[in-house]
Amino acid sequence: MKKLVQMKKVYVMALVLLLSAALAVPVLAAGQADPAQAPAAAAEQSEQSSIGMKAIGAGIAIGIAAAGGAVGMGMTTAKASEGISRQPEAEGKIRTTMMLGLVFIETAIIYALLVVILIIFVL
Repeated sequence: MKKLVQMKKVYVMALVLLLSAALAVPVLAAGQADPAQAPAAAAEQSEQSSIGMKAIGAGIAIGIAAAGGAVGMGMTTAKASEGISRQPEAEGKIRTTMMLGLVFIETAIIYALLVVILIIFVL
């Protein structure tokens, strides 16, 4: 049973990587600026390309952070519920530990969001 779950995880990760690559192909396939164009038009096209790449990078970064955080939170909650059901007398300690873990996971996601905001507005 565990092997089946691990295989599903591998297939999901492969699908995510494939979709990411498929979304990146049109951006990478964009042609270079024609040298005969005016310098201002070439600079504008370069700036638009840079903005597009920032948006794609930011979207992928926050998507991975949110997905990882969601998986981590789900696993934490599942294991805490399982632990409480096995030892109801330890409910307080298990819940406290779970809440601390969830706070740390959420903090990592918020850090990812801050990095994405810096990428978009500062770089």
